[in-house]
Amino acid sequence: MQDTPFDPAFPADFLWGASTSAYQIEGAVHEDGRGASIWDQFAATPGKTFAGESGEVACDHYHRMPEDVELMASMNMGAYRFSVAWPRVQPDGSGPVNAKGLDFYDRLVDALLAHHITPVLTLHHWDLPLALYERGGWLNRETAACFADYAEIVARRLGDRVPWWLTINEPWCAAFLGYGNGLHAPGKQDMPSAFTAGHHLLLAHGMAMQRLRSILPQGAQLGIALNLNPSYAHDNSPETLRAVQEVDRFNNSWFLDPIFRGSYPEQLFADFHTNPPPIEDGDMAVIMTPLDYLGVNYYSRALIPLHQGTSPVGTSSATVVSDQNGNFTEMGWEIYPPGLTDLMMQLHRDYHSPKIVITENGAAFADVWDGGDTVDDPRRTEYLQAHIRALAAAQAQGVPVGGYLAWSLMDNFEWAEGYSKRFGLVYVDFPTQRRIVKASGLWYAAFMRQQRTRE
Repeated sequence: MQDTPFDPAFPADFLWGASTSAYQIEGAVHEDGRGASIWDQFAATPGKTFAGESGEVACDHYHRMPEDVELMASMNMGAYRFSVAWPRVQPDGSGPVNAKGLDFYDRLVDALLAHHITPVLTLHHWDLPLALYERGGWLNRETAACFADYAEIVARRLGDRVPWWLTINEPWCAAFLGYGNGLHAPGKQDMPSAFTAGHHLLLAHGMAMQRLRSILPQGAQLGIALNLNPSYAHDNSPETLRAVQEVDRFNNSWFLDPIFRGSYPEQLFADFHTNPPPIEDGDMAVIMTPLDYLGVNYYSRALIPLHQGTSPVGTSSATVVSDQNGNFTEMGWEIYPPGLTDLMMQLHRDYHSPKIVITENGAAFADVWDGGDTVDDPRRTEYLQAHIRALAAAQAQGVPVGGYLAWSLMDNFEWAEGYSKRFGLVYVDFPTQRRIVKASGLWYAAFMRQQRTRE
C-alpha cells in the first residue's frame, strides 16, 4: 500500500465513501417478489447492451450483502451510497408493497450502521417498474405521483436510521438517454418525449421532497443527484461561444434552472425546434422545493470547437469533442480534474447552491487481475487524488462541500456497456464473484482512515 501523498483539509463530518446502484450490483431480479424493471426488458432486447449482458446476476449483492458491508468497513468507508430498487419494493410501481423487498434494505441499513457507515439512500436510479412504463412511464404525469407514494413507503420504513436521501439519480440520463437518443432503457428516440420525461422526473423529485419533509426526522438531509459537465470554448469565435451556451443549457441548465430558479432556460426548447413540455400550474413551485444539498456526479467536461454539420446536442453547428492531447478513460471520457473545481464554483456563483456532495466520480480502466490478491491500477489512484485536490480547491474558494463518494465501490453492470467497463475500487471476478480490492481501493482506504482519525 502506498503512502497518502497529500493531506487536504476537510470538515470533520465530511462524508467519505463510495456509491453503487441497485440494478448494477444486486442481481436476484426474479427473487423474493421483485417485479420487472425497464432495464430487465431493455437488456433482454437483442443489440441493446454489450454482448447481450444484463443485471440478472450482476455482483450478486442481494445474497452477498453482509460480506460486502464488511468489505466496506475493512476499507474504512464512512459512507455508502446505494439505491433502492423500486420494483423490489413495489413490483407494479404502485399498489401492494413487497415486504421481502423492504426487508432487504432494512437489513442493509442495519448492517451499515453496525459498522459505523452512514447510509446515503437514492430512491430511484433508473430501474423504473416495467408495469409503470406500460402505463406511460415518465411520459405519464401519474408516474410522478406514484413515485411520491413509493418515497413515502421507503421513508416510513427506513427514515429513523437513514440521515441522507437522494430522490432521483441523473434525471438527464433517464430523460435524454432513455427517451431522446434511446441508448438507455426504455430506448425511445424522440426529443419532445425526452423533455416531457424530464419534466415529470423533476416533478417526481419535487413531490417526493415534499412528502419526505413531512415524514423524516428534522435534520434529515434531502437532495437530488445531477450529472453535470462544465462547458469550455476551444476558440473565441462568436459561433463557438454561442455553441458553448447551447451545450451548457442542454447539459446543465435543463435541470439546474427548474430546481433553483423555477423555470426552464430560455432558448432550450427553441434549440431543438420543439415546444416546452406540458407544465401545469404549480409544477415549478413543487420542483423548486428547497434542497438541503445537491448531489453532483462529475466525470468530464464538454469542449466545444466550431465544426460544420449537425450537432449531437440541439440543431446548431456545435460538436462536443475532447482535447486530443488529453488523458482518457476506457469510456472515451477526457480526464479533466480542473473541471470539477470550475463546476463547483459555477454552481456556487450562479445558483447559490446549498452544500454540495460529490455523489459520483470515477473512471473505467482496463484493469487486469493477476489471479492472486493484486489488481494494479495506478491511473485510478491518480484520478482519485487529482479530483480530491480539485474538490479541496473549490472548498478553499468558499464552496460548501459535504462529501465525496467515489464511483464505484465495485465493478458492476455498466448499463449499455454491460460488464466490459470496470469502474470499481474493488475488482469483481464475475464467474466466481470473488472480490479483490484494487491498488486504488487500498490507497483510498488509507486516505479515508487518515480522514476518519480526525473526527
